[in-house]
Amino acid sequence: MLTLENVDARYDSFKALDGVSMEIAAGELVVLLGANGAGKTTLFNTISGLLKPAAGHIRVDGREVTGARPSALVQAGVVQCPEGRKLFPDMSVAKNLMLGGYVHRRDRAGMKRTLEHVLAMFPILEEKKDEAAGSLSGGQQQMVSLGRALMGRPKLLLLDEPSLGLAPLVVKQVFATVSEINREGTTVLLAEQNAFAALKIATRAYVIENGRLVMSGDRDEMLGNEAVRRAYIGA
Repeated sequence: MLTLENVDARYDSFKALDGVSMEIAAGELVVLLGANGAGKTTLFNTISGLLKPAAGHIRVDGREVTGARPSALVQAGVVQCPEGRKLFPDMSVAKNLMLGGYVHRRDRAGMKRTLEHVLAMFPILEEKKDEAAGSLSGGQQQMVSLGRALMGRPKLLLLDEPSLGLAPLVVKQVFATVSEINREGTTVLLAEQNAFAALKIATRAYVIENGRLVMSGDRDEMLGNEAVRRAYIGA
């Protein structure tokens, strides 16, 4: 589903990604672990076309997409759900959701079906669809953010810190939803500092430090790795 080969990314003279290579198969749920500033969001922005890579290759479904426009990548099935939700707070829940499917706007019947599916997944949003998104609780806003991403009909969903700032019970609900999205067939790359909860639902994981991937392994390997536990899990 996704292949990166020696990808570099820069902010002016600062190299934010350094030779990143990874592969994610269709149907996987892969976790990207790393501290603040390690390069997780930069990697996501590079994959989704918001930041042009300085070197390397990015392929989706075997097709070269290096340097493609973000809208073209959404059309290809690469959809990012950003850290901090990034909603339009004064707009209604329904309008926020519909914006997620903007590239599919000519397919009105398909948009209607996708919206019905999203509202079935998050019933509380059906109740609040006419309310301003900014008036919702943090957990409900995260549901809007996830739902908006699903409106883009992702084949590959990039989830950036979906549990950030949420209460423990809500975090549990969010991860259950992410797991359900994956079971329905969407490939997921999940950046998350709540490593224990993320690894519990993951297929595999990568660790990024200072813009470089320094470790990878399957879920059980990473949960049992002393360095990973010390750095990202505790105990």
